This record gives sequence, structure tokens and C-alpha cells, in this order.
Amino acid sequence: MFQCPKCHAPMKTVSRNGVQIEQCEACRGIFLDYGELEAIGKLEAQYAAAPPAPPAPPAGWAGPPGGGYAGPPPGYGAPPPGYGAPPPYGAPPPGWAGPPPGYHHAPAHHYHYRRHKSFAHVLFSS
Repeated sequence: MFQCPKCHAPMKTVSRNGVQIEQCEACRGIFLDYGELEAIGKLEAQYAAAPPAPPAPPAGWAGPPGGGYAGPPPGYGAPPPGYGAPPPYGAPPPGWAGPPPGYHHAPAHHYHYRRHKSFAHVLFSS
């Protein structure tokens, strides 16, 4: 059994997508043997590659019956009867009298951009 070079805790061997990785049980550090980094690079290249093209339709196939998509039915997307034009931008909606007396709006929380998970995150997360 290996010992972590950073914190000297025991390390366990974990198999991720066919690659043997030694991971520290305490600090979760990773130790790679010879060739494992290249194997991870190959897996990442496969993960990041564009998906294969869809298969071609069989020979003689003319498409869906009726020639394909005919569009939405008449009246689809129109406002329901009794609804007029929306209020102008910034105007309160009809029937809105405002917040109740004594109500104070809490400050808005800004949502930060989050990066997409990388292949390494998928590989090393447990």
C-alpha cells in the first residue's frame, strides 16, 4: 500500500474508466503511475470529440408522410380571447397595487457564471 507523499496517509487504488489511480484517503491527492497520464489524455480526447454524425436514412426513404412538418395549427400562439396587448415595458401589470405597507425588498443575489465540468472532474470525482 502506498503512502501519500504530502500528508503520509494511506492511499487506495481506484479504477476510473480503466485507468488505475492511487488516491490519498485523507487529502484526496492523486498519484499516477507511468503511462496513466497519457491514458487519461486519450480518454479526455475521446470525451471532448464531437459526437458521431447520425446514420443516413435507408435507401429509398422519402421522409415522413405528408412531406414533413406542416407548421402549427391555426391560432397556435395567439393570446387567449379577452387578453389585450401587454402593458408597456416598466409599467406595473394590471391590478398590481404595489407591495404591502412595511414591506422591504431584500437585496438581489447575483448568480455567478459556473464553468462546465471538465473531463478531469468527471474522472476524479467520486
